[in-house]
Amino acid sequence: MKQSVFLRLGLSVILLMHSVISIFSGDVNNFGHFYLDSIGFSPFGIYIAWAVKLTHLFSVPLLWFDRYIKPVAIGNILIFVFGIYFVHWQNGWFVVGGGTNGIEFNVLLIFSFLSLMYPEIYLKKQNNFSHEKDI
Repeated sequence: MKQSVFLRLGLSVILLMHSVISIFSGDVNNFGHFYLDSIGFSPFGIYIAWAVKLTHLFSVPLLWFDRYIKPVAIGNILIFVFGIYFVHWQNGWFVVGGGTNGIEFNVLLIFSFLSLMYPEIYLKKQNNFSHEKDI
């Protein structure tokens, strides 16, 4: 997976910034208490919020050193899928521009992690004009 260095670096920067900033600002606690608890996760909202942020944070060095990529990807994909369902779905597709807080960024992150998990999958281009070489 050494060829995925730019993708791993980009994902790690996104996860690092998303986790560290919310941990130091206290937003992780607010998200757990005020949002997750209010949609039915009480009294576990704070623990879920911290589990999400710590998963992101611990994923960063593993991405840097190209270790345990599939478990890291699966864990983060699950977080993004649940984030789409519980947080972003009602806001539509767009994160900015045509809307706010939509699902497009999570979808991109999901497909980026899928690309890390399965780098060998590609769409095979069929050349229907191979006989033209002979002409």
